Amino acid sequence: MTEPLDRIAALVLAAGRSTRMGGANKLLQDYAGKSLVRRTVENALLCGAAPVVVVTGHEAAAVEAELTGLAVTLVRNPDYAQGLSTSLKVGVRALPDSVDGVVVMLGDMPLVDCHVVRRIVAAFEAAPGSVAAVPVHDGEWGNPVVLARALFADVEGLAGDSGARKLLERRRDAVIEAPISDAAVAVDVDTPAALEKLRSGL
Repeated sequence: MTEPLDRIAALVLAAGRSTRMGGANKLLQDYAGKSLVRRTVENALLCGAAPVVVVTGHEAAAVEAELTGLAVTLVRNPDYAQGLSTSLKVGVRALPDSVDGVVVMLGDMPLVDCHVVRRIVAAFEAAPGSVAAVPVHDGEWGNPVVLARALFADVEGLAGDSGARKLLERRRDAVIEAPISDAAVAVDVDTPAALEKLRSGL
């Protein structure tokens, strides 16, 4: 069994409307026998993060049904239509005071496994005083990111579709970059074409 992460929670953002999927909810789409959202959340649990908080919104009941039997905290975001920032706020507010940081995972990135997550967390933990850690693949920032508790209050200042990246750009001097060779940190499933590419293993 994977050793628990030390005082690190996971936050899975699963509230979006999937506007680029042509009407289908991307999180409910099948990949290798499981929905994208279930596979992503299972990965978070396998990594040893605690607690694992999942923020739902669009088609919340259907998304939550996909997570039946998993030891997660479900939180609904009534303002999900106002953008990603609202889900990030709802999720951070649900975290216990006992955590030092949180891995922010996107519900449509099922290829991000424990090896990747733990590499990013290790980079964060190895740099006392850092406010975040981000994976870097081919010179570009990817996901998931680790946010230190020191940034939690700043999340409240975000608006619209601004995610954690905006916060990290402001504090770039205190952001640790974790080189990741696995392209999973750059693969999200936003379109039917991206889903087909995922299923075909390209």
